[in-house]
Amino acid sequence: MRLHVCAVGRLRTGPERELVDDYLARAGRTGRAVGFGKFAVHEVEDRKGAGLLAEAELLRRAVPDGARVVALDERGTAFTSPDFANLLRDWCDCGVRDAAFLIGGADGLESGLRDSAHVKLAFGSMVWPHMLARLMLAEQLYRAVSILAGTPYHRA
Repeated sequence: MRLHVCAVGRLRTGPERELVDDYLARAGRTGRAVGFGKFAVHEVEDRKGAGLLAEAELLRRAVPDGARVVALDERGTAFTSPDFANLLRDWCDCGVRDAAFLIGGADGLESGLRDSAHVKLAFGSMVWPHMLARLMLAEQLYRAVSILAGTPYHRA
């Protein structure tokens, strides 16, 4: 299964970008052994400033056809890391080809896009800046495939 991070905004060069790239590279290497393909990042920008609806349309275009969609939203479900890993494993075992993780811009995700997601995922009830949400997602994806691969990274 291929995993896609679809995010509003461009992550500039710097420590956050380096960490995201590092975690996704690790996830890609570790994930191959347990059925996961390359991890892709799709960055979209509403250059005209048309707002949430325009961002939602750009994100929809970034999601591969037939993908399971996970919307990052503070109103979503806060999974444990093993439960998140099991969700990904279940999708992979059921033949899901792609899963897309949506990260909104400064105003979050448009309600229709958020509500159409298969899963709403929260990193707690606090709101996080999109660059930190992307970093936390990258780390949790690496942690999930590490759990599934049986590596010692996750110490529960």
